[in-house]
Amino acid sequence: MLSLLLCCVAGCAQEAPPKVTLICTVAPDVICLKVQSGEAVFGTQHPYEAQPGDRIDNPEQHRWVIRDGKCIGALAGADQKIIRDMDRVVGPRIDGARLSQADGYRVACAADPNYAAPVTPTAVHRKSKPTALARTAGWSFDSPVEHTIYLRLPKPLGIGKEYAVTFPEGVLPEQRFTYEPVQLRSEAIHVSHLGFRPDDPAKVGFLSCWMGDGGGLKYAEGLPFHVVDEATGNSLADGVLRLAKAAEATDENAYKVNHNKADVWEADFTALTRKGTYRLYVEGIGCSYSFPIADDVWRKAFTVSARGFFHQRSGIALGPPYTDYVRPRCFHPDDGVKVYASTAGLMDTGNGLNGADSNFGNLVKGATDEIVPNAWGGYMDAGDWDRRIQHLVVSRRLLELQEMAPDTFAGFSLNIPESDNALPDIVDEALFNLDCYRRMQTPDGGIRGGIESAEHPRQGEGSWQESLKIMAYAPCVWSSYEYAGVAARAARVLEPLDAGLATVYRDNALRAMEWAERELPTRADKKDPHAVKDSRNLAAAELYRLTGDERWNRIFLETTVFTDPKADLFVWQDHEQRDAPWVYAETDEPGVDATVQANCRAAVIREGEARAARADRTAFRWVQYEWRPTGAGSLTAPDAVSMIRAHRLTGDSKYLRAIVLACQTGAGANPVNLCYTTGLGHASPQHPLHIDSQVTGQPPPPGLTIFGPSNPTQMSQDWALDFIDRTCYPPSREWPIIEAYFDVFWYPLMCEFTVQQPMADNAFAWGYLAAR
Repeated sequence: MLSLLLCCVAGCAQEAPPKVTLICTVAPDVICLKVQSGEAVFGTQHPYEAQPGDRIDNPEQHRWVIRDGKCIGALAGADQKIIRDMDRVVGPRIDGARLSQADGYRVACAADPNYAAPVTPTAVHRKSKPTALARTAGWSFDSPVEHTIYLRLPKPLGIGKEYAVTFPEGVLPEQRFTYEPVQLRSEAIHVSHLGFRPDDPAKVGFLSCWMGDGGGLKYAEGLPFHVVDEATGNSLADGVLRLAKAAEATDENAYKVNHNKADVWEADFTALTRKGTYRLYVEGIGCSYSFPIADDVWRKAFTVSARGFFHQRSGIALGPPYTDYVRPRCFHPDDGVKVYASTAGLMDTGNGLNGADSNFGNLVKGATDEIVPNAWGGYMDAGDWDRRIQHLVVSRRLLELQEMAPDTFAGFSLNIPESDNALPDIVDEALFNLDCYRRMQTPDGGIRGGIESAEHPRQGEGSWQESLKIMAYAPCVWSSYEYAGVAARAARVLEPLDAGLATVYRDNALRAMEWAERELPTRADKKDPHAVKDSRNLAAAELYRLTGDERWNRIFLETTVFTDPKADLFVWQDHEQRDAPWVYAETDEPGVDATVQANCRAAVIREGEARAARADRTAFRWVQYEWRPTGAGSLTAPDAVSMIRAHRLTGDSKYLRAIVLACQTGAGANPVNLCYTTGLGHASPQHPLHIDSQVTGQPPPPGLTIFGPSNPTQMSQDWALDFIDRTCYPPSREWPIIEAYFDVFWYPLMCEFTVQQPMADNAFAWGYLAAR
């Protein structure tokens, strides 16, 4: 099946001329055109037929094949019998500067006296960005480009009239469109692609437009909006836009940054509860994408998000009947894959808690010839393939959802191989991840921190073709505490579902905790980071809640910060104890310290209140800790965990409202009009940094929530931005942060993701909204 797919992909490359992909209005006197110039054709795998004179460059890593002085591809697999071609860009490109010539455009309409004679725009504004980075050689890239052009006109257009637009020097064919703003989608109007549940306590959309070198478009106050029923064309909600955030405002975070560079106006239609499919219409400007109001909106979104974890599974084959995305089984010992023990624990490496180490330095230095049995499974970290103990955040969140709403999730199908067993699918998904580490538990109870290759993946290889040495981290106290806490939660969740299986995880959790407790004194002189104490504290809280054993209660009380009634869940470089106080607040044992428990509850609510307040401080209602630098998913997934828990503890609807608002930006209510989770909405990322889908030429699997926009001004030097800026206009560091997303694959800070963040954050929030 996979070889047939690759052959089909290889035969699909066709050169396409530049074309207009959208024509709309962003104001009654401003026409917006999107022009696609060039197309990326990505390399495919096929048998390597060596030719005399072929040279292999960088054989230790990427194994580039040089033929006649040109890089033609990279070898894949241990036997090096497969080559993946280099990418290329086909089709003629348009110089953006040609599209910026105002005197070259004409706008005409025989039925409009203002345009009966062709009219030249008074100004033309432009922004341009790459829509992919095609790797044409080792460190050479080329890009197709999307140009967005704004034609500012001397007079407003006439509703219902057809206009013709001609381009400078005839560089593109004449374009015709009818100005019917009640039907015409506008790039300036933004709304969630997922939609809303009838009882959602917030339903909003937005109006904003940054015109590149033309800056933010100014709109008049008091613009009317309408929510139009797609079936009938009738308006079922009407109102007036209110200013959500001015372009000059600098209070969106603690760094005094405005993320938008344009005024942002909000349409609030919370009162609309009638089910249907709608579009948001702003008079004279245009409409949003359509969106539903339906009972199952959040259920559908959560299902796709949770299935993203299934698509990240290692050690199984992916394909029908569980998914249309096809990938051979990878990293499984039955296929001859060998995983070697390293003497380096995860916490002592750069991928763990040791900031002084590189990603792979201590891991590779500690490599041995000892084979670790049963080392498979878990979730691939991101676009590449490592599995680390940090991924257990996913299992923790899924198990917490099950505890919160067991009846809801009992019949909730994720269409996974375990769907026909007696456990809820979200529990099965959580256990698949957890079991990777359970299988590698040492006889004396220690937990290995994960499985990692000796370097980042080789260019052109799929996960099932990995040819680098694969190692398992040595057991360490941090990974053992992390596992003990999640395994204890799994045991508690399983008790009413499968008592025998609950005992398995209970015993594993206790063995891991006991091992870590014996090992911890040997590290007394190591000055371990606070993450070790925090994970110990959480594991003790979970084990006390599970077993009622006072030993774990004592350890929790000795290591908690919540003996202080003013302690916060997180203080930078001091502690991060966000989960443990929630566990202790939920614990019903006679030995619970009532004062500490009250402090825990108060701290959870206090952070929930602080996060909820942020939803009213940001233009597009995204929520994050105010001192967190923008990026790594802060605009694509909600920082909603404390708000969810505060809502559970208090029932106060203000938290539910803030959770719904916090989900809007990542769901499509943003200036890019993109849902940042693959496979959802009218538009979603097409080039996330997901190596297996790129190697096989498939669309990315659904359910991957990517990092998305980041603050480019935080990067003094960034190789990916250097390539992006070759075609980006204005330069990337001048773009509004919320719009600074470039769907190009080769930009990890934007295009990659991890399962623990932002994917777990999204799944938890959407799951809670589905189950409430």
